[in-house]
Amino acid sequence: MTDMTDLKTAVHTTTIATRVRDRAVETPGRVAMREKDLGIWQEVTWGTYWDTVLTVAHALLALGVEPGDRVAVHAENRREWLYTDLATVAVRGTTMGLYPTNPAAEVGYLLRHSGSKILIAEDQEQLDKVLETTADLPDLERIVYVEPRGIAGRYDDPRLMSWQDLLDLGARHREEYADAVEERMAGARPEDVMVLAYTSGTTGPPKGAMLTVANVEFAIAALVEGGGFSDPPPGPRDLILSYLPLCHIAERIFTTWFNAATGVQVNFAESIETVPANLVEVQPTILFGVPRIWEKILASVEIRLGSATPVKRWTTRFWLRLADRIGSVLVRHGGRHTLTTRLLYAVGWVFCFRALRERLGMRRVRYAASGAAPIAPEVLKFFMGIGVAMHEVYGMTENTAIATSNRPGRVKLGTVGERHTGCEIRLDEDTGEILTRHPGTFAGYWRDEEATRRAVEPGGWLRTGDLGAWDGDHLRVTGRVKEIIITSGGKNVAAPMIENELKVSPYIREAIVLGDRRAFLTALIGVELDTVGEWATRRRIPYTTYRDLSERDEVRALVQDVVSEVNAGLARPEQIKDFRLLPKELDHEDGELTATQKVKRRAVERAFADLIEELYGGRALR
Repeated sequence: MTDMTDLKTAVHTTTIATRVRDRAVETPGRVAMREKDLGIWQEVTWGTYWDTVLTVAHALLALGVEPGDRVAVHAENRREWLYTDLATVAVRGTTMGLYPTNPAAEVGYLLRHSGSKILIAEDQEQLDKVLETTADLPDLERIVYVEPRGIAGRYDDPRLMSWQDLLDLGARHREEYADAVEERMAGARPEDVMVLAYTSGTTGPPKGAMLTVANVEFAIAALVEGGGFSDPPPGPRDLILSYLPLCHIAERIFTTWFNAATGVQVNFAESIETVPANLVEVQPTILFGVPRIWEKILASVEIRLGSATPVKRWTTRFWLRLADRIGSVLVRHGGRHTLTTRLLYAVGWVFCFRALRERLGMRRVRYAASGAAPIAPEVLKFFMGIGVAMHEVYGMTENTAIATSNRPGRVKLGTVGERHTGCEIRLDEDTGEILTRHPGTFAGYWRDEEATRRAVEPGGWLRTGDLGAWDGDHLRVTGRVKEIIITSGGKNVAAPMIENELKVSPYIREAIVLGDRRAFLTALIGVELDTVGEWATRRRIPYTTYRDLSERDEVRALVQDVVSEVNAGLARPEQIKDFRLLPKELDHEDGELTATQKVKRRAVERAFADLIEELYGGRALR
């Protein structure tokens, strides 16, 4: 490995690449990340990490990557994602990530719109997607595939090369131009665009948000040095499980930026399907999840209880009632224990909580966060009650995910917390929209000046599109500007709040509240296949498919009970008068969900217009 002792003084602008390089100098033998290979965890030290990044960076130079060029990555979370990301930053390029679930049409759009020069594709599946639209991608010069299975010798495209070929190219370039990468790094500037992150596109085509070196460094400072994260801050002894898509800004923070800035050890999940098993293996100390993940874990507890013996089911429910009592006290005290709850939890730990957290993979979690979408407070309270320190956080791609967070010991359930150090927040006087201003505000949308002008006011205030209200020093997100329903009676209803109340139930996966310009509210509801399927099996209700299950009268009655319970806590204009069960699970590839599992409301309304007509007596929504 190249001697890097004197390189720290050669670079003046701090980037995540220089941070990894510095760790390789200071602690070359410490483990930076782990990934499973043939069932065995393989460790990557900081020295090896940087050495590989340097080789990939030399390969990018050999392929003609210039400052500002886009390098795309289309892969699951794995070592090569980070190697490419860091190497791209090192040569002052811009990393553009694609979701592994992006269908071919979206892959083509994102590569074409971004003008990506290089693509790192994980395997044959991702390669096939890009080759479907390759004739319409004039900027794409090279396609590198990581997994050779099913590819070698079967494709005739001069732009193809394997990951090993890329490393070999980098090694040759490194021998001939040993200082080339360091010289390029020395020219880094705070205004360099290092991330091109495409938004979910719930209301239109995805837009590419440009994040600069300065944006990312501000985010690191706010979260780590400004006390906006765990107490104590993340460090080399912390373990993280990387499983959410790395092109999502939240996962990039935890997996890449925290890793580079604080030395946390990253453990890559084998796949999204193996996350429960990988959680148990790794037992991370810091855990981030979008609401869907926390809801899924809670639903899994219900499934296990349903299949347990009567005695075990009774005893577990006894301890979970105790956890609910503990959680209620913690909620009233900002997440802090009282003497009574400490004693109760100590007893519960011995008889239930330790084993439960072990099975969930959360025995060592000292800080857990939920973000990217609203979550029902009852879900957070459950985890707090069993001893998982939960914190709801708030941010978006356009402000580098820096806005607010619930701080340890100052948690206020139902809010997204207090503003971060260095972050200004105000509410629009007319609409109640949340606006933020700080050095993490993005550089604009790629190739879309008009959208940038709509998003950022002349004074630097970023319009988030979210509605909010202050609860003391804590901020509540009350809905989306575009998702407020105004009934024909003039009542404003925040649909996401009602939807979250419905999704607290382990039996409900999706809920889409309808009723804009209508006399009353209705809903389209998707059941949770695992929990409802297990419920039906225990009651000997036969079914074959998701559609078959959702059409059972008993299942409709089960969901009606949930709707009635939620309605009991709502004002009359906010109550759901009727609902229909979706005949299929919503899917990203069908255009009904974004890659981050957010519902595309307009697409769902189009896809299930017949159900909506039934709800409103044959009168389709205008």
